[in-house]
Amino acid sequence: MARIKDIVVDCARPAPLARFWVAVLEDYAIAPYTAEDLERLRAQGVEDPEDDPTVLVLPGAGGGPRLWFTKVPEAKTVKNRVHLDVAADDPGAELERLTALGARFLWETDTLTVLADPEDNEFCLLKRTA
Repeated sequence: MARIKDIVVDCARPAPLARFWVAVLEDYAIAPYTAEDLERLRAQGVEDPEDDPTVLVLPGAGGGPRLWFTKVPEAKTVKNRVHLDVAADDPGAELERLTALGARFLWETDTLTVLADPEDNEFCLLKRTA
């Protein structure tokens, strides 16, 4: 049986978007750069990790899929076909925190609030976790 290992997000600016999602998600962190990683980037003409075209975000001890933020040349033009749902113990407070981080409110129902990340990728904040 297959299992989810990675979720890949196409984007224009991987490093800032990765930092946004690390701030959103509990117990996730940007993968540290090794000397080999930095050398690989330099061989590609990338001197600063901020310009890395693929940024990896790792789950903590609680597990979960890895997130890859990958630079693509085209802009987002339509609604995502796949999106993330996030949950929090206090959805109201979490909505305030997410918008302070840069998420944009799109619309809501009785059970969820639809937001967009800084590159307009939709995601949902669930109002109930049951």
